[in-house]
Amino acid sequence: MSTHPHPLDVAINLSGKRVAVIGGGPAGLMAAEGLAARGAQVDVYDAMPSVGRKFLMAGRGGLNLTHSEPAAPFLARYGERAAQIAPWLRELDANGLRLWAQQLGIETFVGSSGRVFPAEMKAAPLLRAWLARLRAAGVRFHMRHRWLGWPAAVAPSAAGLRFQAPDGGLARDADAVVLALGGGSWARLGSDGAWLPGLAAHGIATAPLRAANCGFEVGWSEHFRQRHAGQPVKSVTLRCVGAAGPGHARQGEFVVTESGIEGSLVYALSAGLRDRIEATGHAIALLDLAPGWSGEKVLAAVTHPRGARSMSSHLQSRLGLTGVKAGLLRECAGPEAFRDPAQLGRLIKALPLRLERPRPIDEAISTAGGVRFEALTPGLMVRAAPGVFCAGEMLDWEAPTGGYLLTACMASGVVAAAGVAAFLAAR
Repeated sequence: MSTHPHPLDVAINLSGKRVAVIGGGPAGLMAAEGLAARGAQVDVYDAMPSVGRKFLMAGRGGLNLTHSEPAAPFLARYGERAAQIAPWLRELDANGLRLWAQQLGIETFVGSSGRVFPAEMKAAPLLRAWLARLRAAGVRFHMRHRWLGWPAAVAPSAAGLRFQAPDGGLARDADAVVLALGGGSWARLGSDGAWLPGLAAHGIATAPLRAANCGFEVGWSEHFRQRHAGQPVKSVTLRCVGAAGPGHARQGEFVVTESGIEGSLVYALSAGLRDRIEATGHAIALLDLAPGWSGEKVLAAVTHPRGARSMSSHLQSRLGLTGVKAGLLRECAGPEAFRDPAQLGRLIKALPLRLERPRPIDEAISTAGGVRFEALTPGLMVRAAPGVFCAGEMLDWEAPTGGYLLTACMASGVVAAAGVAAFLAAR
C-alpha cells in the first residue's frame, strides 16, 4: 500500500525545466503536483474559466473519492485494462489517496457501501486546498487557454504549443507536456473529446470514444412512461445476458426515465450492456424483482389460491409487488404470462428488459476509448512523440462509479509526472 502521494523518483531535481500540463482536471492537477514537487516550473492550461469543473460537479451529491474494498477486487473493477492500471495503483492506491487528502487537511470516512468520502461530503473544500498548495509550489494557471493541437505538417512535441487565449493566439515552448484532456462526456464542463481526431491524424493510436457509466433506452409504452418515469426501482438485481448466458448478478437500485433506465445499478453493468448492444444491436438485462425470495418461494406465492382477487392484488398481497415493480412486470411480461402462474413466477425472478441503445455520450458520467496503451510507454509517454505524455480519462480504459474512476485518474497523473521526470533526467 502506498504511503506517499508521489513515491517515484522524487529525488530527481527538475529545476530549470518547464513542463506544460494541458487540462485542469484531477489527472492534470496530480501531474502538476508531482512535477512541482520535483522542482519543475509547471504551467497548467485549461480551456474553461476555472479548473476542476467536472470534479466539482461530481461532488455535488457527495464527493466519492475512492473505495475501501481490498486491492484484488478493487483492481478487478478495471476489467480488461486491469493489467495496465495495476502499476498506477501501486503508486497511488485508495489508502494513498486518503493520506493525500489528509495532508491537505481533508479528513475522509468510509460509508456503509464501502465508498470513501470527505468528512464534509463536498468537493469544493478539497479543491480549494489543493489549488492553494499547487500555487504555493509555484504552479501557474492559465484559464481560457484552448489547446489547438499540432499543425498537420508538425511532429507532435512539447515545443511550440499553440493556444487560443482571451487575447488571441499564442505559442509556448516547454521541455515536456502532459495532456490530461478528459474524455468525451459533459462537454459543457470541458470534456468534449475534440482532441481525439488531431492525435489520430498524427498517427497516435486511438480508440473511438464510447459512453460509459451511462443510461440506456427502452421502448416503454406510453402508459408505463406516464405512470412511472422518474420513479426509483429499489432492492432488485440485474444481470446482462451475454453470448455465454446470463452474467453475474448485481443488487441495487435504478431509476426509470422517460427514455429508459439509469442509476448506480445500471452504471455498474453498463460496459457489458453497451458491448452487447454493439455486438448484436440490443441487449437483454434480466431483472429480479424479488431478490430476497428463492424461485421456489416465489412460485409458491404466485400459485397460492387467490380466490376472487386479481393477479395484481394477489402479487401485492403475497410478494409485496406494487408501484413501479408491478408496472415493470406488467410492461415486460405480457398479458399471457398473467394467465400462467408458473411462467409469471419465473419472470418475477428473471424479467427480460430489452435495451435498445446507450443514451448519448454527452449524458454519460464518463467515456471509454481514447489513446491506446499500445501507443504509450509504461511512463505514459507517447512512443512516437518523445516528451509528450497522456494521463487520465483520455486513455483507453473505463471504470464503474464508486471512486474507481477518480482514483485511477489521479494515479495516472502521478505516473505521468514520474515519467516526465525520468525522461527529462535522461536527456
